[in-house]
Amino acid sequence: MALSAELARRHENVRAAMAEHELDALVVSGTEYTGFEGAVTYLTGFQIVHRYAYVVVPADGEPVAVFPAEARYVGEHGTVQVEQVFAAHPGEEIAARARDAGWRRVGVYGLDYVMTVRDYRALAGLAVVPFDTEFDLARAVKSEAELESVRDSVRINRHGLELWIEHYAPGRTAAEVMAAAEAWFVAEGCGRLTMNMVLTGTDGFARPEFKIARRDERLPGFVLPSLEIAGPGMHWVEVSRAVSAKGSTLSDDTLRMLEAYVEYEAAARTAMRPGTTCHELHHAVARGFVERGYHLGHVTGHSIGMTMIEFPRIGEGVDVELQENMVLSMHPHAIARNGEDCLYMQDTWLVTADGGVPLAGLPMQIMEA
Repeated sequence: MALSAELARRHENVRAAMAEHELDALVVSGTEYTGFEGAVTYLTGFQIVHRYAYVVVPADGEPVAVFPAEARYVGEHGTVQVEQVFAAHPGEEIAARARDAGWRRVGVYGLDYVMTVRDYRALAGLAVVPFDTEFDLARAVKSEAELESVRDSVRINRHGLELWIEHYAPGRTAAEVMAAAEAWFVAEGCGRLTMNMVLTGTDGFARPEFKIARRDERLPGFVLPSLEIAGPGMHWVEVSRAVSAKGSTLSDDTLRMLEAYVEYEAAARTAMRPGTTCHELHHAVARGFVERGYHLGHVTGHSIGMTMIEFPRIGEGVDVELQENMVLSMHPHAIARNGEDCLYMQDTWLVTADGGVPLAGLPMQIMEA
């Protein structure tokens, strides 16, 4: 079956990683659970709307998409650019193909978080190799076609934030304010690929816990919206800023965290370049928070693509070197010693030869509404 040039490029990258680890085949798992649909799309062009699916990539031979038979209409199957089969038990179908082809060493992407237990059990007898990290590294550097999709997602996300701020006012519910942004996201083609939350507390500071935007959540004078979406091209991005109502008096810790955020952005612009390790980038951007006595309650950043959270992680001990055209989501989750005051803002960055570029182009500040 003829592949688009972009899909052919992706298959080539993945097969190179497979050859390096001496795999006979790779099984890539995907599920409709938000943020985990993209691996199947990455290799086939198909977006899972319901249930789950696998893509089997032999080292020698053509890939095949395997769907559960009871889910024959889980998306627009005409968009699949590889062979597709529908099996009563996908794991047994994959195992049978492995036996027929004489495969012994089979990598699995999604082994820990995505593949179903019944399908994993069917692979007994094969040398199953966890392949999450290797698969993510194979797709970490984005093509020009992918970057076009990323930029479109950033455009949609940024305007969604602007709509959120426009509709925000103290006393309004989190649901009604988020609804304005969600309506825009859906209208621009995101469909269900959004994961949007809020962090609330008082008029002067926000607490660290992420919350669903519910109707019974009345917004105070200071809020941290957390906006994460994927546009029509299915590339996830994250863009948000803290929002303060006019006249709100922010806590001293919140203002000091903002100082550290300004330093983080400046450090990332310099340090986020090819050859820098993720460990080194993490320390460069975390320095301002740590020196002020704050700890980071959430991962500093991570690669982001058709799956919301991809490896490498920007964190302690990760020695993967950055490469040009990697896309990173950065969001230091600064928390005060009292466990109360928090600051959390998101940006989607592009690694370039000259340093990091935040794609949304927003100032690093608390937005006043």
